[in-house]
Amino acid sequence: MEPTTRLRLLLLILALAWSAPAHGQEAAGIGPTEEPPRIAVQDIPKDSAIQRRLAAILAQIDGLQDVRVEVQSGVVTLSGSVPSSRFTREVMDLARRTEGVLFVEDRLDEEVDLRARLRPAAQKFRELGASTLRVLPVALVAIAVVALFWFLGRVVGNRGHWLKRFGLTDLSAGLGRRVARTLVTGIGILIALEILDATAVVGALLGVAGVAGIALGFAFRNIVENYLAGVLLSARNPFGIGDQVQVGEFVGKVVRLTSRDTVLMTLDGNHLRIPNSMIITSAMTNFSRNPLRRFEFQVGVSVDLDLVAARDLGVATLKRMRGVLPDPGPQGLISELGDSTVQLCFLAWIDQRRSDYLKARSEAIRLVKAAFDEAGIEMPEPIYRVHLREPGGPKPAAPPAPPPSARAEEADVGADRTIDDQVAEELRSSDEENLLQPGS
Repeated sequence: MEPTTRLRLLLLILALAWSAPAHGQEAAGIGPTEEPPRIAVQDIPKDSAIQRRLAAILAQIDGLQDVRVEVQSGVVTLSGSVPSSRFTREVMDLARRTEGVLFVEDRLDEEVDLRARLRPAAQKFRELGASTLRVLPVALVAIAVVALFWFLGRVVGNRGHWLKRFGLTDLSAGLGRRVARTLVTGIGILIALEILDATAVVGALLGVAGVAGIALGFAFRNIVENYLAGVLLSARNPFGIGDQVQVGEFVGKVVRLTSRDTVLMTLDGNHLRIPNSMIITSAMTNFSRNPLRRFEFQVGVSVDLDLVAARDLGVATLKRMRGVLPDPGPQGLISELGDSTVQLCFLAWIDQRRSDYLKARSEAIRLVKAAFDEAGIEMPEPIYRVHLREPGGPKPAAPPAPPPSARAEEADVGADRTIDDQVAEELRSSDEENLLQPGS
């Protein structure tokens, strides 16, 4: 047998042995694997045709021009140098997929020279630079459009006085200016993307913006709530500078309203910051919106007294007190009947612009107690007492009304301006934003 015939027979046996496991797997039920498309060779797959076909393909691939191809009896031998191992794998796969190839022998060497390694990257950068130069005029036009619309947005945002014509407050107008500036700038960006023929990017940007908006919404939820609450408060104006308000358990006079919180000065002179969202969602009492204010207090008297006489005595005392308004006048009510006392409730109105609430109430309690003491009206302690009385005995006489007391007219119940002065000093010394206007 000739050497050439023996070599072909040996290669045929090797090819059958190499393909036998694939047939075994298919018989075992694994199923045939999808092979990549074969590279066709014109006419009969002779060694010379395979060599010419592979050499022509490798000559067109950047980085593979130095690869040499030799084909003998269906065996392809690849030699030469390649830039990296990735190119080696690609060349081997290309040779195996060529029709008529039975075996591929790898004799390729990877280049270690630095210039050879950097050559593909340099080529890519050159191509990128060339493409950039081609699209540079269009990109400059797109940038000019974005800059123009950004400038227009700034103009619209800075001239927001037209928003106040709709009755918006400063904070609401500021929010409207930001929204208008963002919309104008966004329109410019969309036009620029259309010029660049990159409108497909808009969908991706909107998706990313939606996801980012949700994430930022959860992260800055409290800040957004307080800002929107500040917008509502500035629009509704439930209080002004210097108003005494109560929010929950906090009582103080309003100093300023910011975009995040409301600053109060408590009655003991401390600064108190309450988040705007808490003020919106909580019950709030404004003691200064109505200048007239009613105070009340209770006095316990003995059950054996003439309640009408005791009540009239307290009302008469309050009528003579400085700062108590004659219209509506003071009132006295029998509020509760206890085990050892009867509770009398006295009410009177004052004008907060001239009288202080706490001082007036304190003075009223003092005067009523002094009048009851002078009249001998007993105000028993909350204890049980045993009274021994003979059957049919006379009832105790009603106490005589005391003469008018001059001290009731001389008491100082004038308005206390201490906290008001501190609020005014705070407004003068601080440059923090204030959405409330002086005198509001």
